[in-house]
Amino acid sequence: MSTENEVGPAPAASESPAPSVTDAAEPQTAQLPAVPPTPPIAPPAPPVAPAVPSSAPVPAAVATAEPPTPPAYGPPAAPAAPAAPAAFGAEAPPAQPAYGAPAPLPASPGGPEGPVWGAPVPGAPAPAPKKSGNGGLVAAVLVAALLAGGVGGGVGYWAADRNSDNASSSTTVTTSGSSKDLSRASTSVAAIAKKALPSVVTIEATGSSESGTGTGFVFDKQGHILTNNHVVAPAADGGKLTATFSDGKKYTAEVVGRASGYDVAVIKLKGISADKLTPLALGDSDATAVGDATIAIGAPFGLSGTVTTGIVSAMHRPVASSDGTGSSASYMSAIQTDASINPGNSGGPLLNGQGAVIGIDSAIQSTGSSDSTTQSGSIGLGFAIPINQAKRVAQDLIKTGQPVYPVIGVSVDSSYTGEGAKISTGTDAITSGGPAAAAGLQAGDIITKFDDAVIDSSPTLIAEIWQHEPGEKVTLTYTRSGQSHTVSLTLGERKGDSTS
Repeated sequence: MSTENEVGPAPAASESPAPSVTDAAEPQTAQLPAVPPTPPIAPPAPPVAPAVPSSAPVPAAVATAEPPTPPAYGPPAAPAAPAAPAAFGAEAPPAQPAYGAPAPLPASPGGPEGPVWGAPVPGAPAPAPKKSGNGGLVAAVLVAALLAGGVGGGVGYWAADRNSDNASSSTTVTTSGSSKDLSRASTSVAAIAKKALPSVVTIEATGSSESGTGTGFVFDKQGHILTNNHVVAPAADGGKLTATFSDGKKYTAEVVGRASGYDVAVIKLKGISADKLTPLALGDSDATAVGDATIAIGAPFGLSGTVTTGIVSAMHRPVASSDGTGSSASYMSAIQTDASINPGNSGGPLLNGQGAVIGIDSAIQSTGSSDSTTQSGSIGLGFAIPINQAKRVAQDLIKTGQPVYPVIGVSVDSSYTGEGAKISTGTDAITSGGPAAAAGLQAGDIITKFDDAVIDSSPTLIAEIWQHEPGEKVTLTYTRSGQSHTVSLTLGERKGDSTS
């Protein structure tokens, strides 16, 4: 089961606490639906066993005796049409815009002298494949390694044969310095990765019916690890949790608290001393801007310690995702990045150019099949939970074991397909004595703005509300009988996840 959630259409808000405004793994096979206004989004999932995490598709088993059929060479096949997002709301996401000429690549964090992000490293040996729950991936990696070895051997033999005829004509040049002499700026990707990797763990969650692999990172010296709820969900009810560091040391862990609506969870390591832990520095996600450099670290398809880079491609992207079964919905106003995020990256840190955490990788948009036996990969649309929100949720979980959700006290109409979020027309649409009731909102009103954010759907409204804290004062704009009105209200709270 993979820990990456695939995003599809935003889940419809219902009168249950999650969709209600009163109250949004490689190995896991859950797929994430995307939010209505924007293309659906799916959270990245870790390599999985037969089960599905909070919204990541499960990779197909590749335990066959015959090697994969080699690709046919010739003109490239036409790209497959993107798969329709999983139904997760009343509205399907709009078609993706066509992009024009590529923008120039951003400068490396280390400056002009720093390495170009994404540039292949010459002569880098292919990593030895590691056994994981994803048999297909391991098989593919092995085949690739064998092919590389064959090509390299052939070229080497030819070169040796040619050189033996005229050894004196060799033009080989060797650098005078050793690898130890290489110096890298502290803000280079290599330096940031070297510093962060020891604080990132690969999480394996095993339950009675499913298992999955995801990522997490050290939150404090007390042994708390921050990750996604859909990563640890398989082991939540009496299952087994382990966390493995980059040096190979593995520790058992227990769940401290889970917040399915936020898709955040905290686990605690057993038998480890504080001097062995180095918490990652947390940045300020509110100060993050489109174009900022990003670095994602995780275990895509079980390949621990994988580092990818990109930029922040959008901010405040409304994303609704689920665990693939539709039983647990989560909502976020996400940081969008083109850094490669795949099943297994879920729960891992998204760092900025200074090496500080600005988000938790949680979902991906994919064009892959919705078939639960296959696992989709990155197409450059990844989504992370802003760290400012995740930090607040984590602190609540560590303190009380329960999440706290800000609410306005209304239920929204999931069948409404117009602009905005429509308050349901039922008798319980407005919570008696709640914030909305006190502000004068009525059943059937259509909320169009939350503070300065334009509301185009119910999931967008929920994601915006959940970025705040109970007790904060906000401004709502709504329409009633064609007339626009603006009111102020103070957010209420709901403790714990809904069980309805």
